[in-house]
Amino acid sequence: MTNLRKSPAGEAPEIEKATIRQISIRLLPLLLLGYLIAYIDRSNVGFAAIHMNDDIGLSSSQFGFGASVFFLAYVALEVPSNIALNRYGARVWLARIMITWGLVAAGMAFVAGPTSFTVMRVLLGAAEAGFFPGVILYLTFWYPPAHRGRVIALFSMAIPLASVLGSPLSGYLLRLQGLLGLHGWQWLFIIEGIPAVVLGVVALFLLPSHPDNARWLSAEQRAWLENSLRAQEPAAEAGHVPMRKTLLNKRVLLLSLVYASTAAISQALSVWQPQMVKGFGLSDTQVGWLNAIPFAIATALMVLWGKASDRSCGRVSFTVIPIALSAVALAFVPLAYALPVFLLVLSAVLVGTYAAKGPFWSLSTQWLSRREAVAGVAVINSLGSLAAFGGNWLVGGIKDRTGSFTLALMPLMALAAVSVLALIVAARAERRSDIGAAPDRQELGV
Repeated sequence: MTNLRKSPAGEAPEIEKATIRQISIRLLPLLLLGYLIAYIDRSNVGFAAIHMNDDIGLSSSQFGFGASVFFLAYVALEVPSNIALNRYGARVWLARIMITWGLVAAGMAFVAGPTSFTVMRVLLGAAEAGFFPGVILYLTFWYPPAHRGRVIALFSMAIPLASVLGSPLSGYLLRLQGLLGLHGWQWLFIIEGIPAVVLGVVALFLLPSHPDNARWLSAEQRAWLENSLRAQEPAAEAGHVPMRKTLLNKRVLLLSLVYASTAAISQALSVWQPQMVKGFGLSDTQVGWLNAIPFAIATALMVLWGKASDRSCGRVSFTVIPIALSAVALAFVPLAYALPVFLLVLSAVLVGTYAAKGPFWSLSTQWLSRREAVAGVAVINSLGSLAAFGGNWLVGGIKDRTGSFTLALMPLMALAAVSVLALIVAARAERRSDIGAAPDRQELGV
Protein backbone atom coordinates (compact mmCIF):
# COMPACT_ATOMS: atom_id res chain seq x y z
CA MET A 1 0.00 0.00 0.00
CA THR A 2 1.50 3.32 -1.03
CA ASN A 3 2.17 5.78 1.77
CA LEU A 4 -0.09 8.80 1.18
CA ARG A 5 1.16 10.87 4.13
CA LYS A 6 1.68 14.54 3.41
CA SER A 7 5.23 15.86 3.34
CA PRO A 8 6.37 19.03 5.11
CA ALA A 9 5.50 22.29 3.38
CA GLY A 10 7.62 22.93 0.30
CA GLU A 11 8.41 19.26 -0.29
CA ALA A 12 6.88 16.88 -2.80
CA PRO A 13 4.09 14.64 -1.43
CA GLU A 14 5.11 11.12 -0.41
CA ILE A 15 3.06 9.58 -3.23
CA GLU A 16 4.94 11.70 -5.77
CA LYS A 17 8.39 10.88 -4.39
CA ALA A 18 7.61 7.17 -4.10
CA THR A 19 6.17 6.95 -7.63
CA ILE A 20 9.01 8.82 -9.34
CA ARG A 21 11.59 6.80 -7.41
CA GLN A 22 9.93 3.51 -8.38
CA ILE A 23 9.72 4.48 -12.05
CA SER A 24 13.33 5.62 -12.11
CA ILE A 25 14.64 2.44 -10.50
CA ARG A 26 12.69 0.23 -12.90
CA LEU A 27 13.24 2.08 -16.18
CA LEU A 28 16.29 4.33 -16.19
CA PRO A 29 19.07 1.71 -15.76
CA LEU A 30 17.89 -0.25 -18.81
CA LEU A 31 17.29 2.85 -20.94
CA LEU A 32 20.58 4.44 -19.90
CA LEU A 33 22.48 1.25 -20.67
CA GLY A 34 20.74 0.96 -24.04
CA TYR A 35 21.67 4.47 -25.11
CA LEU A 36 25.19 4.00 -23.75
CA ILE A 37 25.66 0.97 -25.99
CA ALA A 38 24.01 2.76 -28.92
CA TYR A 39 26.39 5.66 -28.69
CA ILE A 40 29.43 3.39 -28.36
CA ASP A 41 28.34 1.46 -31.45
CA ARG A 42 27.67 4.70 -33.33
CA SER A 43 30.93 6.46 -32.47
CA ASN A 44 33.48 3.65 -32.03
CA VAL A 45 34.26 4.16 -35.71
CA GLY A 46 36.39 7.10 -34.54
CA PHE A 47 38.78 4.72 -32.77
CA ALA A 48 38.59 2.08 -35.48
CA ALA A 49 39.67 4.75 -38.00
CA ILE A 50 43.10 5.06 -36.37
CA HIS A 51 44.10 1.86 -38.18
CA MET A 52 41.07 0.92 -40.31
CA ASN A 53 41.45 3.86 -42.70
CA ASP A 54 44.88 2.67 -43.81
CA ASP A 55 43.85 -1.00 -43.87
CA ILE A 56 40.89 -0.49 -46.23
CA GLY A 57 42.10 2.64 -48.02
CA LEU A 58 39.92 5.48 -46.68
CA SER A 59 40.89 9.15 -47.03
CA SER A 60 39.71 11.66 -44.41
CA SER A 61 36.98 12.84 -46.80
CA GLN A 62 35.80 9.29 -47.52
CA PHE A 63 35.82 8.43 -43.83
CA GLY A 64 33.99 11.65 -42.98
CA PHE A 65 31.30 10.96 -45.57
CA GLY A 66 30.91 7.32 -44.55
CA ALA A 67 30.75 8.18 -40.86
CA SER A 68 28.20 10.92 -41.60
CA VAL A 69 25.94 8.99 -43.98
CA PHE A 70 24.75 7.10 -40.91
CA PHE A 71 22.52 10.12 -40.25
CA LEU A 72 20.78 10.07 -43.63
CA ALA A 73 19.08 6.74 -42.91
CA TYR A 74 18.75 7.69 -39.26
CA VAL A 75 16.90 10.89 -40.15
CA ALA A 76 14.74 9.34 -42.88
CA LEU A 77 13.36 6.67 -40.55
CA GLU A 78 13.11 8.49 -37.22
CA VAL A 79 9.61 9.92 -37.56
CA PRO A 80 8.09 6.65 -38.88
CA SER A 81 9.89 4.85 -36.05
CA ASN A 82 8.38 7.11 -33.39
CA ILE A 83 4.91 6.67 -34.89
CA ALA A 84 5.46 2.89 -34.88
CA LEU A 85 6.52 3.02 -31.23
CA ASN A 86 3.36 4.88 -30.35
CA ARG A 87 1.31 2.29 -32.24
CA TYR A 88 3.01 -1.00 -31.31
CA GLY A 89 4.35 -0.13 -27.85
CA ALA A 90 7.75 0.75 -26.47
CA ARG A 91 8.62 -2.75 -25.26
CA VAL A 92 8.54 -4.41 -28.67
CA TRP A 93 9.75 -1.47 -30.73
CA LEU A 94 12.72 -0.41 -28.58
CA ALA A 95 13.80 -4.06 -28.28
CA ARG A 96 13.61 -4.42 -32.07
CA ILE A 97 15.82 -1.38 -32.51
CA MET A 98 18.45 -2.67 -30.08
CA ILE A 99 18.66 -6.12 -31.62
CA THR A 100 18.94 -4.94 -35.23
CA TRP A 101 21.51 -2.21 -34.57
CA GLY A 102 23.63 -4.67 -32.53
CA LEU A 103 23.76 -7.11 -35.42
CA VAL A 104 24.70 -4.40 -37.91
CA ALA A 105 27.28 -2.89 -35.53
CA ALA A 106 29.05 -6.23 -35.23
CA GLY A 107 28.85 -6.61 -39.02
CA MET A 108 30.95 -3.45 -39.40
CA ALA A 109 33.92 -5.73 -38.74
CA PHE A 110 33.70 -7.01 -42.31
CA VAL A 111 33.90 -3.75 -44.28
CA ALA A 112 36.58 -3.94 -46.95
CA GLY A 113 36.65 -0.55 -48.67
CA PRO A 114 34.90 2.83 -49.09
CA THR A 115 31.74 1.34 -50.61
CA SER A 116 31.12 -1.38 -48.03
CA PHE A 117 32.01 1.05 -45.24
CA THR A 118 29.42 3.54 -46.47
CA VAL A 119 26.73 0.87 -46.98
CA MET A 120 27.19 -0.52 -43.48
CA ARG A 121 27.00 2.94 -41.93
CA VAL A 122 23.70 3.50 -43.78
CA LEU A 123 22.36 0.21 -42.43
CA LEU A 124 23.50 1.08 -38.90
CA GLY A 125 21.68 4.42 -39.11
CA ALA A 126 18.53 2.69 -40.34
CA ALA A 127 18.71 0.11 -37.55
CA GLU A 128 19.26 2.65 -34.76
CA ALA A 129 16.73 5.20 -36.09
CA GLY A 130 14.10 6.13 -33.55
CA PHE A 131 15.80 4.97 -30.38
CA PHE A 132 16.63 8.37 -28.88
CA PRO A 133 13.43 10.23 -29.83
CA GLY A 134 11.49 7.08 -28.97
CA VAL A 135 12.88 7.08 -25.46
CA ILE A 136 12.25 10.83 -25.09
CA LEU A 137 8.62 10.21 -26.10
CA TYR A 138 8.47 7.16 -23.83
CA LEU A 139 9.65 9.20 -20.85
CA THR A 140 6.73 11.62 -21.35
CA PHE A 141 4.43 8.66 -20.59
CA TRP A 142 6.06 8.29 -17.17
CA TYR A 143 7.35 11.65 -15.94
CA PRO A 144 5.40 14.89 -15.46
CA PRO A 145 7.17 17.94 -16.96
CA ALA A 146 8.50 19.11 -13.56
CA HIS A 147 10.67 15.99 -13.33
CA ARG A 148 11.89 15.71 -16.91
CA GLY A 149 14.94 17.97 -16.78
CA ARG A 150 16.99 15.78 -14.46
CA VAL A 151 15.59 12.55 -15.91
CA ILE A 152 16.46 13.49 -19.48
CA ALA A 153 19.85 14.72 -18.27
CA LEU A 154 20.44 11.32 -16.63
CA PHE A 155 19.42 9.53 -19.81
CA SER A 156 21.49 11.87 -22.01
CA MET A 157 24.42 11.23 -19.67
CA ALA A 158 24.90 8.05 -21.69
CA ILE A 159 26.31 10.13 -24.56
CA PRO A 160 29.47 11.40 -22.85
CA LEU A 161 29.58 8.31 -20.62
CA ALA A 162 29.86 6.20 -23.78
CA SER A 163 33.16 7.93 -24.52
CA VAL A 164 34.29 7.77 -20.88
CA LEU A 165 33.88 3.99 -20.85
CA GLY A 166 34.18 3.26 -24.55
CA SER A 167 37.42 5.16 -25.16
CA PRO A 168 39.65 3.05 -22.86
CA LEU A 169 37.84 -0.12 -23.99
CA SER A 170 38.29 0.73 -27.66
CA GLY A 171 41.93 1.61 -27.12
CA TYR A 172 42.46 -1.79 -25.50
CA LEU A 173 40.55 -3.73 -28.18
CA LEU A 174 42.80 -2.25 -30.88
CA ARG A 175 45.60 -4.20 -29.21
CA LEU A 176 43.93 -7.49 -30.27
CA GLN A 177 45.58 -7.06 -33.68
CA GLY A 178 46.14 -10.47 -35.32
CA LEU A 179 44.01 -12.51 -32.89
CA LEU A 180 42.37 -15.29 -34.93
CA GLY A 181 43.58 -13.50 -38.05
CA LEU A 182 41.48 -10.37 -37.45
CA HIS A 183 42.56 -6.76 -37.11
CA GLY A 184 42.13 -5.02 -33.77
CA TRP A 185 39.49 -2.71 -35.21
CA GLN A 186 37.47 -5.75 -36.36
CA TRP A 187 37.45 -7.13 -32.81
CA LEU A 188 36.37 -3.68 -31.63
CA PHE A 189 33.24 -3.76 -33.79
CA ILE A 190 32.35 -7.37 -32.93
CA ILE A 191 32.83 -7.14 -29.17
CA GLU A 192 31.10 -3.76 -28.83
CA GLY A 193 28.17 -4.78 -31.07
CA ILE A 194 27.04 -7.93 -29.25
CA PRO A 195 25.77 -6.28 -26.01
CA ALA A 196 23.00 -4.42 -27.90
CA VAL A 197 21.52 -7.74 -29.07
CA VAL A 198 21.57 -9.14 -25.53
CA LEU A 199 19.99 -6.00 -24.06
CA GLY A 200 17.27 -6.02 -26.71
CA VAL A 201 16.22 -9.50 -25.64
CA VAL A 202 16.23 -8.40 -21.99
CA ALA A 203 14.03 -5.39 -22.85
CA LEU A 204 11.37 -7.69 -24.29
CA PHE A 205 10.88 -9.15 -20.81
CA LEU A 206 11.47 -6.15 -18.53
CA LEU A 207 10.29 -2.99 -20.31
CA PRO A 208 6.59 -2.08 -19.92
CA SER A 209 5.07 -0.10 -22.79
CA HIS A 210 2.90 2.13 -20.60
CA PRO A 211 2.17 2.79 -16.90
CA ASP A 212 -1.01 0.71 -17.29
CA ASN A 213 1.23 -2.32 -17.97
CA ALA A 214 3.51 -1.72 -14.96
CA ARG A 215 2.52 -4.25 -12.30
CA TRP A 216 5.09 -2.73 -9.95
CA LEU A 217 3.04 0.50 -9.69
CA SER A 218 0.17 0.49 -7.21
CA ALA A 219 -3.29 1.72 -8.19
CA GLU A 220 -2.69 4.88 -6.15
CA GLN A 221 0.60 5.54 -7.93
CA ARG A 222 -0.94 5.06 -11.37
CA ALA A 223 -3.78 7.42 -10.45
CA TRP A 224 -1.36 10.08 -9.20
CA LEU A 225 0.75 9.77 -12.36
CA GLU A 226 -2.24 10.00 -14.68
CA ASN A 227 -3.61 13.05 -12.86
CA SER A 228 -0.21 14.77 -12.75
CA LEU A 229 0.43 14.26 -16.46
CA ARG A 230 -3.03 15.55 -17.33
CA ALA A 231 -2.64 18.62 -15.09
CA GLN A 232 0.86 19.62 -16.22
CA GLU A 233 0.76 18.87 -19.94
CA PRO A 234 -0.17 21.64 -22.42
CA ALA A 235 -3.76 21.29 -23.60
CA ALA A 236 -4.03 19.17 -26.74
CA GLU A 237 -6.78 18.28 -29.14
CA ALA A 238 -7.50 14.65 -29.81
CA GLY A 239 -6.25 13.10 -33.00
CA HIS A 240 -3.15 13.05 -35.14
CA VAL A 241 -1.04 16.09 -36.12
CA PRO A 242 -0.42 16.06 -39.90
CA MET A 243 3.26 15.77 -40.78
CA ARG A 244 3.15 18.92 -42.92
CA LYS A 245 1.89 20.88 -39.93
CA THR A 246 4.65 19.46 -37.73
CA LEU A 247 7.35 20.34 -40.27
CA LEU A 248 6.05 23.91 -40.52
CA ASN A 249 5.66 24.36 -36.76
CA LYS A 250 7.83 27.38 -35.83
CA ARG A 251 8.73 25.91 -32.47
CA VAL A 252 9.78 22.61 -34.03
CA LEU A 253 11.99 24.42 -36.57
CA LEU A 254 13.60 26.62 -33.91
CA LEU A 255 14.23 23.67 -31.61
CA SER A 256 15.69 21.74 -34.55
CA LEU A 257 18.21 24.53 -35.14
CA VAL A 258 19.23 24.56 -31.49
CA TYR A 259 19.56 20.78 -31.40
CA ALA A 260 21.57 20.92 -34.62
CA SER A 261 24.35 22.81 -32.86
CA THR A 262 24.67 20.34 -29.99
CA ALA A 263 24.33 17.30 -32.25
CA ALA A 264 26.91 18.52 -34.75
CA ILE A 265 29.49 19.32 -32.06
CA SER A 266 29.03 16.15 -30.02
CA GLN A 267 29.02 13.88 -33.06
CA ALA A 268 32.05 15.55 -34.64
CA LEU A 269 34.13 15.23 -31.49
CA SER A 270 32.97 11.65 -30.88
CA VAL A 271 34.14 10.66 -34.35
CA TRP A 272 37.23 12.86 -34.83
CA GLN A 273 38.57 13.51 -31.34
CA PRO A 274 40.48 10.19 -31.06
CA GLN A 275 42.39 11.06 -34.24
CA MET A 276 43.05 14.58 -32.94
CA VAL A 277 44.50 13.20 -29.69
CA LYS A 278 46.47 10.58 -31.64
CA GLY A 279 48.11 13.50 -33.49
CA PHE A 280 50.07 14.33 -30.32
CA GLY A 281 52.10 11.13 -30.88
CA LEU A 282 50.45 8.88 -28.30
CA SER A 283 49.87 5.12 -28.23
CA ASP A 284 46.41 3.66 -28.80
CA THR A 285 46.00 2.94 -25.08
CA GLN A 286 47.06 6.47 -24.12
CA VAL A 287 44.62 7.88 -26.65
CA GLY A 288 41.85 5.78 -25.11
CA TRP A 289 42.41 7.07 -21.58
CA LEU A 290 43.09 10.71 -22.46
CA ASN A 291 40.14 10.87 -24.86
CA ALA A 292 37.87 9.89 -21.96
CA ILE A 293 38.85 12.85 -19.74
CA PRO A 294 36.77 15.62 -21.39
CA PHE A 295 33.76 13.31 -21.61
CA ALA A 296 34.08 12.34 -17.93
CA ILE A 297 34.01 16.00 -16.89
CA ALA A 298 31.00 16.62 -19.15
CA THR A 299 29.16 13.61 -17.71
CA ALA A 300 29.39 14.88 -14.14
CA LEU A 301 28.46 18.47 -14.90
CA MET A 302 25.52 17.73 -17.21
CA VAL A 303 23.65 15.95 -14.40
CA LEU A 304 24.23 18.83 -11.98
CA TRP A 305 23.08 21.29 -14.65
CA GLY A 306 19.92 19.27 -15.29
CA LYS A 307 19.03 19.29 -11.59
CA ALA A 308 19.63 23.04 -11.40
CA SER A 309 17.38 23.48 -14.44
CA ASP A 310 14.55 21.60 -12.72
CA ARG A 311 14.88 23.77 -9.62
CA SER A 312 14.79 27.04 -11.55
CA CYS A 313 12.48 26.01 -14.43
CA GLY A 314 14.36 28.51 -16.63
CA ARG A 315 14.68 26.12 -19.57
CA VAL A 316 15.73 28.72 -22.14
CA SER A 317 18.50 30.20 -19.98
CA PHE A 318 19.75 26.76 -19.01
CA THR A 319 19.91 25.79 -22.68
CA VAL A 320 21.49 29.01 -23.95
CA ILE A 321 24.33 29.35 -21.42
CA PRO A 322 26.06 25.97 -22.04
CA ILE A 323 25.76 26.21 -25.83
CA ALA A 324 27.32 29.68 -25.65
CA LEU A 325 30.14 28.17 -23.60
CA SER A 326 30.76 25.62 -26.36
CA ALA A 327 30.90 28.35 -29.00
CA VAL A 328 33.42 30.40 -27.01
CA ALA A 329 35.58 27.35 -26.23
CA LEU A 330 35.65 26.29 -29.89
CA ALA A 331 37.08 29.72 -30.75
CA PHE A 332 40.09 28.89 -28.57
CA VAL A 333 40.81 25.45 -30.10
CA PRO A 334 43.30 26.85 -32.69
CA LEU A 335 45.34 28.30 -29.79
CA ALA A 336 45.58 24.98 -27.90
CA TYR A 337 48.98 23.74 -29.06
CA ALA A 338 49.89 21.80 -25.90
CA LEU A 339 48.06 18.58 -25.05
CA PRO A 340 46.93 19.67 -21.54
CA VAL A 341 45.51 22.93 -22.92
CA PHE A 342 43.88 21.07 -25.81
CA LEU A 343 42.14 18.68 -23.39
CA LEU A 344 41.03 21.59 -21.19
CA VAL A 345 39.47 23.45 -24.13
CA LEU A 346 37.74 20.31 -25.41
CA SER A 347 36.39 19.72 -21.90
CA ALA A 348 34.76 23.15 -21.97
CA VAL A 349 33.29 22.45 -25.42
CA LEU A 350 31.83 19.13 -24.31
CA VAL A 351 30.55 20.42 -20.96
CA GLY A 352 28.56 23.05 -22.83
CA THR A 353 27.28 20.66 -25.47
CA TYR A 354 26.10 17.97 -23.08
CA ALA A 355 24.90 20.19 -20.23
CA ALA A 356 22.38 21.74 -22.63
CA LYS A 357 20.71 18.42 -23.47
CA GLY A 358 18.57 17.95 -20.34
CA PRO A 359 17.13 21.49 -20.29
CA PHE A 360 16.76 21.45 -24.09
CA TRP A 361 14.63 18.30 -24.24
CA SER A 362 12.62 19.50 -21.23
CA LEU A 363 12.00 22.73 -23.12
CA SER A 364 10.97 20.78 -26.22
CA THR A 365 8.51 18.50 -24.42
CA GLN A 366 6.99 21.47 -22.58
CA TRP A 367 6.63 23.65 -25.67
CA LEU A 368 4.89 20.80 -27.53
CA SER A 369 1.68 19.08 -26.50
CA ARG A 370 1.66 15.28 -26.11
CA ARG A 371 -0.04 15.01 -29.51
CA GLU A 372 2.56 17.27 -31.15
CA ALA A 373 5.44 15.52 -29.41
CA VAL A 374 4.76 12.14 -31.05
CA ALA A 375 6.12 13.39 -34.36
CA GLY A 376 7.63 16.68 -33.16
CA VAL A 377 10.38 15.18 -31.01
CA ALA A 378 11.39 12.86 -33.85
CA VAL A 379 11.40 15.76 -36.33
CA ILE A 380 13.61 17.84 -34.02
CA ASN A 381 16.03 14.96 -33.60
CA SER A 382 15.94 14.20 -37.33
CA LEU A 383 16.47 17.74 -38.60
CA GLY A 384 19.07 18.36 -35.92
CA SER A 385 20.86 15.17 -36.87
CA LEU A 386 21.26 16.41 -40.42
CA ALA A 387 23.76 18.87 -38.97
CA ALA A 388 25.73 15.94 -37.59
CA PHE A 389 25.81 14.47 -41.11
CA GLY A 390 26.99 17.75 -42.63
CA GLY A 391 29.35 18.49 -39.75
CA ASN A 392 31.26 15.21 -39.93
CA TRP A 393 31.52 15.38 -43.70
CA LEU A 394 32.65 19.01 -43.56
CA VAL A 395 35.30 18.28 -40.93
CA GLY A 396 36.75 15.51 -43.12
CA GLY A 397 36.77 17.72 -46.21
CA ILE A 398 38.43 20.66 -44.47
CA LYS A 399 40.99 18.32 -42.87
CA ASP A 400 41.92 16.90 -46.30
CA ARG A 401 42.32 20.37 -47.82
CA THR A 402 44.05 22.18 -44.95
CA GLY A 403 45.63 19.38 -42.93
CA SER A 404 44.14 21.02 -39.82
CA PHE A 405 41.49 19.62 -37.49
CA THR A 406 41.28 22.89 -35.57
CA LEU A 407 40.23 24.88 -38.64
CA ALA A 408 37.72 22.16 -39.45
CA LEU A 409 35.90 22.85 -36.16
CA MET A 410 35.24 26.53 -36.87
CA PRO A 411 31.95 25.99 -38.76
CA LEU A 412 30.64 24.24 -35.64
CA MET A 413 31.46 27.33 -33.58
CA ALA A 414 29.42 29.46 -35.98
CA LEU A 415 26.45 27.10 -35.83
CA ALA A 416 26.45 27.17 -32.02
CA ALA A 417 26.54 30.97 -31.98
CA VAL A 418 23.63 31.23 -34.44
CA SER A 419 21.50 28.78 -32.46
CA VAL A 420 22.08 30.71 -29.23
CA LEU A 421 21.03 34.00 -30.82
CA ALA A 422 17.98 32.43 -32.48
CA LEU A 423 16.71 30.89 -29.22
CA ILE A 424 17.17 34.13 -27.27
CA VAL A 425 15.34 36.19 -29.90
CA ALA A 426 12.51 33.65 -30.22
CA ALA A 427 12.05 33.32 -26.45
CA ARG A 428 11.81 37.08 -25.99
CA ALA A 429 9.38 37.41 -28.89
CA GLU A 430 7.24 34.67 -27.41
CA ARG A 431 7.11 36.37 -24.04
CA ARG A 432 6.11 39.68 -25.63
CA SER A 433 3.29 38.07 -27.59
CA ASP A 434 2.13 36.06 -24.55
CA ILE A 435 2.07 32.82 -26.51
CA GLY A 436 1.39 30.01 -24.09
CA ALA A 437 0.12 32.05 -21.15
CA ALA A 438 0.09 29.08 -18.75
CA PRO A 439 2.50 29.50 -15.81
CA ASP A 440 4.71 26.60 -16.87
CA ARG A 441 5.19 28.20 -20.29
CA GLN A 442 5.99 31.63 -18.85
CA GLU A 443 8.74 30.13 -16.74
CA LEU A 444 10.55 29.04 -19.89
CA GLY A 445 11.67 32.53 -20.84
CA VAL A 446 15.11 34.04 -20.35
